[in-house]
Amino acid sequence: MRWIPGFALATAVLLAAITTTPVAYAQSGLRTEGDAVSARGLYQAEVPVNGQGEEERQGGFARALGTVLGKLSGDRSAMSRPGVGAELRNAKDYVDGYDYRQDQGTSPTGAPTFRTTLVVRFDEDQVNGLAGALGLPVWPQPRPKPVVWLAINDGSGPRLMGLQHANAARPLLNRAIERGYGLGLPAGGAAEQALVGAIWRQDTAAVARASARYSPPMQLVGKLYRNKGGWTADWVFVDAGKVLAKWSVTDADARRAMASGADGTADALVKRYGKRGSAGPAGTYRVLFTGIRSTDDYLRLTGHLQKMAVVRGITPVRASGDVVEFDLELVSGLAGFRRTMGEEAPFTGGEGEPPAYQMR
Repeated sequence: MRWIPGFALATAVLLAAITTTPVAYAQSGLRTEGDAVSARGLYQAEVPVNGQGEEERQGGFARALGTVLGKLSGDRSAMSRPGVGAELRNAKDYVDGYDYRQDQGTSPTGAPTFRTTLVVRFDEDQVNGLAGALGLPVWPQPRPKPVVWLAINDGSGPRLMGLQHANAARPLLNRAIERGYGLGLPAGGAAEQALVGAIWRQDTAAVARASARYSPPMQLVGKLYRNKGGWTADWVFVDAGKVLAKWSVTDADARRAMASGADGTADALVKRYGKRGSAGPAGTYRVLFTGIRSTDDYLRLTGHLQKMAVVRGITPVRASGDVVEFDLELVSGLAGFRRTMGEEAPFTGGEGEPPAYQMR
């Protein structure tokens, strides 16, 4: 790779910690050893684990499902939304397959290091149903791939990060993939290198004109530079000539400062293009249950309701014979309640207004 004069220091700093090589693959019964294993698409994720034991795997499934829900919704705080944490405990029910990958890296002292990664593939329809039931916003596909116009100044003057520096830009590009979309780099020819002054001034109009050859008409314009506290990244995200967001991040680690561009872009895209979940709004809904003839029936019913991720509160309203009415506080509408009942639910039905369920 040919480095731009004065740019080697910054790129070397960024490359130093991302030289990880997959060296071996552990078989899960789904693929043969030696196959390339990596997460692809919205419904796959990979997470580091300490081993291949059952407990580690179940924990990895939960973290991987949280990652997938974050990518699907575009919401970086998806795992902290009501009901999501509870449902992550059932992550294994959504798994379509999994593999392990062994990655080899190098420690700061030069010694080899090894890391085990769990790569999980989830069932698309089940995850879509879960996201809807939990009231998560939906970031529709296909998703755009904005062009990144990033200039870096390590003290030798700003330089454009073009396609030839893709490895150095990996923290930014990978973070975008983790958020469920892609970012592209400009070719980085002489004419584009000359644009670095406009990038540094955050002249979004000049950058947009230079970016006309690329599609879509979206630009992430950023500058990364040293300061006393480490590195600062200033960002502007533009969609069809309109500035959607501006933000700035300072961090001791240049990689984290760079990756912040992907987070701000995802937040802006979701805010503009995200859609409300299909299961209905959160709220309190009246629901009837019939066939409750004993204390055991009542405890079976309430115990299951308490385990359902969409149910935040249960208030008995009225009892008559074998019928009990509840006000259920739900994180999404009644459609979400029906989707997450589960095959083990001690009740069936759901017809009428208010909906009535019959104990098994």
